[in-house]
Amino acid sequence: MSKILLVIKTSSSPYSLICIRRGSVLLFSSFLLLLAQCRQPEKEQIIWQTLEVTASAFNSLPGQTDANPSIAAWGDTLNPGMKCIAVSRDLIGIGLHHNAKVKIEGFEGIFLVKDKMHFRWKNRIDIYMGKDIAAAKTWGKKKLKIQFAVKKDSSNLVPIKE
Repeated sequence: MSKILLVIKTSSSPYSLICIRRGSVLLFSSFLLLLAQCRQPEKEQIIWQTLEVTASAFNSLPGQTDANPSIAAWGDTLNPGMKCIAVSRDLIGIGLHHNAKVKIEGFEGIFLVKDKMHFRWKNRIDIYMGKDIAAAKTWGKKKLKIQFAVKKDSSNLVPIKE
């Protein structure tokens, strides 16, 4: 049986020599095709878009929400300690959709959009403070800047959807 010598260029090494039998060429070709499809995706390029909003705080308590205070509008379960926010519905259309990543002035880390506010609110966010009523009252209501992640596209800016 004759053999075929293949020379393959890869990202990890310039060239690899592989000697296979002629009958295995089809199987090896299929393997190479599968391997080519499993390459690492390019890292998504994002920018942070800045917006000034009015920020208040909320707790997961029946008096502040509904009969199921730990279930957010998109069905997520809220637990104390989570870094999440609710957004007014006008902000959803500009990129603050479910699970959007948000940085909040004065806070460390990234928050996720997990809840929607009532229709009457405009240009607002509500910062989740678990069951800590005192912290929410101390926070009060403030105007501040937030930044939210937007995927950088070659032609325009596109909100990141997950």
